[in-house]
Amino acid sequence: MTTPREELLPGTRRALLHRIAVAQAEGRAPSLVAAVVRGGETVWTGARTSVEGHAPDGNVQYRIGSITKTFTAVLVLRLRDAGMLDLGDPLEKHLPGTGVGEATVAELLAHSGGLAAETPGPWWERTPGTLRPDLADVLGERPLVHPVGRRFHYSNPGYALLGALVEKLRGAPWEEVLQREVLEPLGLRRTGVRPEAPHAGGWAVHPWADVMLPEPTEDLGRMAPAGQLWSTTDDLARFAAFLANGDERVLSAESLREMRTPAAPAGTVDVASGYAYCLGMEIRHQEGRTLVGHTGSLPGFLACLVISVADDVAAVVLANCTSGPSPFTVAADLVRIVAESEPRIPAPWRPLPKSEPAVLELVGQWYWGTQAFALRWSADGISLEPLSGTGRRSRFRSNGDGTWTGLEGYYAGELLRPVRRPDGSVSHLDLGSFVFTRRPYDEGAPVPGGVDPDGWRGIG
Repeated sequence: MTTPREELLPGTRRALLHRIAVAQAEGRAPSLVAAVVRGGETVWTGARTSVEGHAPDGNVQYRIGSITKTFTAVLVLRLRDAGMLDLGDPLEKHLPGTGVGEATVAELLAHSGGLAAETPGPWWERTPGTLRPDLADVLGERPLVHPVGRRFHYSNPGYALLGALVEKLRGAPWEEVLQREVLEPLGLRRTGVRPEAPHAGGWAVHPWADVMLPEPTEDLGRMAPAGQLWSTTDDLARFAAFLANGDERVLSAESLREMRTPAAPAGTVDVASGYAYCLGMEIRHQEGRTLVGHTGSLPGFLACLVISVADDVAAVVLANCTSGPSPFTVAADLVRIVAESEPRIPAPWRPLPKSEPAVLELVGQWYWGTQAFALRWSADGISLEPLSGTGRRSRFRSNGDGTWTGLEGYYAGELLRPVRRPDGSVSHLDLGSFVFTRRPYDEGAPVPGGVDPDGWRGIG
């Protein structure tokens, strides 16, 4: 029997509590609240606070900053799935006159549109959005600081543009569209653009003294799609389960896999640190584990949501201070504690519902030149992997006509097709023009360049 989903082992729960207690104390956060999700359900919550006899729970709102961008990205992917735009469309096609219309929708989602990181003028996070009533005020006179599409450069104004794109195509304010298309279907009743009690106040903690200063709470106006939202650990736990598994009422699992796939050219520093940006989501490699999600910050608040899809564990961390604890580090540790203390129990192996002779004929060992590969067939489709453990590998999706399309790595998007002899037997596999044969350089197959007629030989 497995441990019930709603319970973690006492040792695991204590380790989680210890981790957030250390984070709150060493980070000098007025309060810190966290949740862990496994199997699509919240399995642990915890909180620490500087207020005696009181601690926030999963219903207390905190500002979540740039986690808002993931919500905005979901709205954009919904437009794509509804056929209202293509991610490769230039912005100008749908939102003309911005002056940065050469950037595509995908480039804006991935922060590779060349836009500046921040708005011109006063610090937009601490000043009212009424100072920037129009997109021109958000972009300024020099909106581009890099060539479009050439590099990853995080841009808050880019997400203001995406919010305006949603408004233009849906014919309603971003806030209203978000409420109708995401928050209500997912049951995120405590997530919104304005705080509703109970909510935490935002604080700045003095770097050299244990004293605090209240931070202003501004309505960000046009910049709202980049960082306006307030939410709770309860709501973000539900959102994390959605981001991992999908919900056909909002976005399919396939579209969410696309959102979790790196989409921006990474700089040297990012490559070295294991960081990449996807479509409205960040991906990090931490101690051998792939974590996807988003961090967020606004004056007075820190936030993080991370998911390890492989471990089926997600974590949410919220704090009400401008700086102090690292929400990503804490969230990553919460995921690690659960994944290592109580590793995921795999589903039982089950045979396929039926055998398909045309596919079964292809499984087994194949050679690309002299390198051996194995073609395997499972419920996930077929996969090609090197027997040496190193080399190109990919899963493939059936096209329904006897061919398959690569899903990852070097062969992503490439066509795999079996080539048959006149008698119907399989001669070889053609994968993007590469010939895979049953024997190394099989003389009976059309190996490009031919095979030496004298065959294999020794040194003598």
